[in-house]
Amino acid sequence: MIVCSCEIEILIYSANSLKEKRHVIKSIIERIKSRFNASVAEVGFNELWNRSLIGIAVVSNNESLCDASISNIVKFIEYDERVEILSFHKEII
Repeated sequence: MIVCSCEIEILIYSANSLKEKRHVIKSIIERIKSRFNASVAEVGFNELWNRSLIGIAVVSNNESLCDASISNIVKFIEYDERVEILSFHKEII
């Protein structure tokens, strides 16, 4: 079993309150879950209105599939005009 995890720190442009931030984050998380079948959660910066840390995990029996899935998720977030990726850290176990 191969587990690939990733933490992505993002800046949210359109958020001026926690309510607006959570609306954007919830939208991104649900789209990732449905499109990529990955486990996703907001894991940091919960009380900041313009930043978020999203944790993602993918499990497979093939390392290249896990890595490709995480890379596709990062690209998917990069194309979302509401946010900017500040940093991300990927780990394969």
